[in-house]
Amino acid sequence: MSWFSAIVLGLVQGLTEFLPISSSAHLRLVAELAGWPDPGAAFTAVTQLGTETAVLVYFRVEITAIVTTWTRAIWAPSLRSDPRARLGWYILLGTLPIAILGIALQDPIETAFRDLRIVAATLIGFGLILGLADRIATNQQPLHRMITYHALAFGFAQALALIPGVSRSGGTITAGLLLGYRREAAARISFLLAIPAVLASGTLELTKIGTANTPPWGPTALATLVSFVVGYAVIAWLLRYLTDHRFTAFVAYRVLLGSIVLALLGIGGLHPGTAANAN
Repeated sequence: MSWFSAIVLGLVQGLTEFLPISSSAHLRLVAELAGWPDPGAAFTAVTQLGTETAVLVYFRVEITAIVTTWTRAIWAPSLRSDPRARLGWYILLGTLPIAILGIALQDPIETAFRDLRIVAATLIGFGLILGLADRIATNQQPLHRMITYHALAFGFAQALALIPGVSRSGGTITAGLLLGYRREAAARISFLLAIPAVLASGTLELTKIGTANTPPWGPTALATLVSFVVGYAVIAWLLRYLTDHRFTAFVAYRVLLGSIVLALLGIGGLHPGTAANAN
């Protein structure tokens, strides 16, 4: 991987991580279209540490309140009904599906799931599901009204993002809309719910960077830094955008992109299988 491709892929990661359009799909597609080796699941997971650091910085006050209240509530029963303490438990509960499935499906995540035919199909299919959810959403439920089975629903929706093309934020936001949450609240929980999973996944994948068939440390670190800066700006923009906009533009983009990928695959302009990784 060159320094230039690292900057480009870092920009792609930062721009697409929080939008419901799938950052892993875009990293895969940009590399394929540019003629670069597939950066791989390890590179994707590590660069997500950059965008997740942006979440930690942007929501630092809210995250600190959740963590401290949740910790105090363990010893102080009177605090257990506090929405911040309950949200802490719900985030941990919602993390279980992606943790379990991520371990169980590690091999296909790194190989078969990265097939561009699957990427295109999930871009289109889950884009249409997001559009339907947005259309029928009541847009009323605030985040502090979350209950246990909602947390599990969010968790399983997030776990679908193990397949490139689904989108971590897209899956979680779709679940939130179907459960009646406000658009901004659904986006916010997608940011917060991703923290444990992304930090754990990225930390585990750090050991693979620089080994055979993975990018070297230098370009990976640069891409991660770029993704942090761009990701922070995207968070601020998206939360403002969702106060008075639907997800229509993202749905149209997903369907269009997926259709273009299928067309290119059909005429041989793209190769469906993962390219052999190289540094």
